[in-house]
Amino acid sequence: MRTAPGQVVAGRYRVTDRPDDDVGVPAVDGHSGARVRLFALELPEPVAPGFDSDGTAPGYGQRLTARVAQVAAAASAHPRLLRGLAAGPEGDLLWVAEESVSGVALEGLMAGGPLSPYRVAEIGADLAGALRAVHDTGLTHGNVTARTVLVCEDGAAMLGGLLLGAAEEELCAALGGEVPRRVYETRALMLGPLAERWAIDPGAPADTWSLGVLLYRLLSGYGPYPEHDLPTLLAAVRDGRHHPADRCGPLRPLVERLLSPDAAARPDAAAVQRELHELLVFAPEPYPDGRPERPLPEPRTEAAPPAVRPRGARPRKRPPTARQGAAPAGRQPRIPPRMFGPLVLVAVLVLMVAAVAGIVLVAG
Repeated sequence: MRTAPGQVVAGRYRVTDRPDDDVGVPAVDGHSGARVRLFALELPEPVAPGFDSDGTAPGYGQRLTARVAQVAAAASAHPRLLRGLAAGPEGDLLWVAEESVSGVALEGLMAGGPLSPYRVAEIGADLAGALRAVHDTGLTHGNVTARTVLVCEDGAAMLGGLLLGAAEEELCAALGGEVPRRVYETRALMLGPLAERWAIDPGAPADTWSLGVLLYRLLSGYGPYPEHDLPTLLAAVRDGRHHPADRCGPLRPLVERLLSPDAAARPDAAAVQRELHELLVFAPEPYPDGRPERPLPEPRTEAAPPAVRPRGARPRKRPPTARQGAAPAGRQPRIPPRMFGPLVLVAVLVLMVAAVAGIVLVAG
């Protein structure tokens, strides 16, 4: 993205920091002062000479902006749904603005390997709640991927990408026109073989299928379908041939129903959220016996504060430890008390004999 801090894009968004591939371009809305994150969608070069008044390719900028505004107006608020704000064209880019919150991209968390089933259940329940709000307004999200989910500091997952997904689909339709093959080719170039974006049916069932693909990916570390090329991916999706869900643990039954090629066999977002909440009620403790494997240090008590020694003062002599020669309690002395008297008498006699011997030697 061709941006730099301080730059104003789409006539209203001032960039505040360098772009991040995971969470977009941080910026401030010049109209409201709100923090936003921006995503850029490249517009194709014009097929005919001339440009619109805003400098974009003829028709594309206005058409996509109108579609994004329509989706933004229809979308409802939900605590797990990142609010899409607006879109604005500038040159050969369409800038899409979305609510900004503190968090990390779910795609980044996946780099550490598969997540635990119950952590995935928490994330899935949050996303299902967001999808339920989208579906209640008659909209389809169409962009449920690890790239569009943010995990906040409190662990909650928030679903974004609604407006960007709408803009991408509208651009594919505009370029493909009435020819399905051209629409397919445009989507293939724009989206690539990412399974979550290639549901075989439209509407809300497509979103729940995409959620199933994402849950599988979080649990296993890879997608449920082959993604090395798009034709192979689409054939596997159409035929319902996905990799075994052995690594999905307690979520396996739900994931397999979500991946069903029959849309009627899939649970809707409300049912998914309810089932995941029921699973979390019976989630085990993080540790088998309720305690961490490595015991924590005992806290200090108020009655025994740590000693503070003034600078330069000599430390107080501590009593010797057992290793340093301190005798354990109850150990008997090395000389029994009853031997003290005889020993003293013998010592006196020895001294007297030594004295007499000395006198004799001196006198004689």
